[in-house]
Amino acid sequence: MNVLVTGSNGFIGKNLISRLKEEENLNIFECDMDLDKGLLEEYCKEADFIYHLAGINRTDDDKDFMKSNYGFTLDLLEILIKYNNRCPIMLSSSIQASNISSYGKSKKAAEDLLLSYSKKNNSNIFIYRLPNIFGKWCKPNYNSVVATFCHNISRELPITITVPEKEITLVYIDDLVNQLIQLLYSTSTDRDNSFYEIQPTYSISLKNLSQLLYSFWEWGSNGYIPDLADDFTKKLYSTYLSYIPEDKLSHKLIMYCDDRGSFTEFLKTHRNGQISVNLIKPGIIKGNHYHNTKVEKFLVVGGRGVIRLKNIFSDSVLEYLVDSEAMEVIDIPIGYSHNIENTGNEDMIVVIWCNEVFDKENPDTYMLNI
Repeated sequence: MNVLVTGSNGFIGKNLISRLKEEENLNIFECDMDLDKGLLEEYCKEADFIYHLAGINRTDDDKDFMKSNYGFTLDLLEILIKYNNRCPIMLSSSIQASNISSYGKSKKAAEDLLLSYSKKNNSNIFIYRLPNIFGKWCKPNYNSVVATFCHNISRELPITITVPEKEITLVYIDDLVNQLIQLLYSTSTDRDNSFYEIQPTYSISLKNLSQLLYSFWEWGSNGYIPDLADDFTKKLYSTYLSYIPEDKLSHKLIMYCDDRGSFTEFLKTHRNGQISVNLIKPGIIKGNHYHNTKVEKFLVVGGRGVIRLKNIFSDSVLEYLVDSEAMEVIDIPIGYSHNIENTGNEDMIVVIWCNEVFDKENPDTYMLNI
């Protein structure tokens, strides 16, 4: 299948093409509005499906909106008519097509042009009036508040909010791309319904959006990650991380070292505890304590040793021989004293999950030798 993507260097275009290249048996024609007219004709002649994403949404001269958003659509359709190519067309429009701004009028004119073309040429069309799109590769300080906020906050630059309580509707770029790709395999012939919506959408005020993004920055500096159970927060966090400057992608952790080895807190959460890394030198035993509230999971990822558990009211000791050759998670219940002994000749590395972040003021740790 030959797939033509106009606006290939734009935000949506880059994400769509990246995903299309993962599909099998697709030949992708990449096109921007400055593409050579002869090459555009060749692409239109051979296209089996067209994603028409090209257009502008900012300009110093309002006349450019109609010239680009309507005019390029007209050029595209005239070429298709010339070669009698009735392939399906997806049009990237805007929710602003319903207002009277110069930009909105140009998008509405492009919609009307495509609707007329579809009726005359019996072609399938898919018009999407898109809200604000957010995700990776969107240009900051242009027309995306999410991109601008992510870019500035990750660089400790100021942001400006004129109307903090203003609500915006957002769609995640990968949700959009997933639905657009499905159009390639659609067998729909319903030409009475040419307008389509992307789901899910998310509504949030500019104030709450900025606060959430600032929390990502603050938590990141303290080793915390946000609660990702909320779908929007998960997608926004992924987006935020894609804007972090490359020279700030790494950060050193604090290692608490002694002659027994080291202990390092890796990740912290506000609701699901923390993950730590415990390094134990050969012949060393660590632990010999129990907890009343904290539970842990131990996983040896380097070296070998033995993990011992003992109910504080019992004389019986459980022993688990563990090594990195056979991944095994050991649960540490409350009320069980436990220790870890390195029985090998190299450092033993244990990944530990705990259901709460360590609090030195209330460590919930009580010594009891096994």
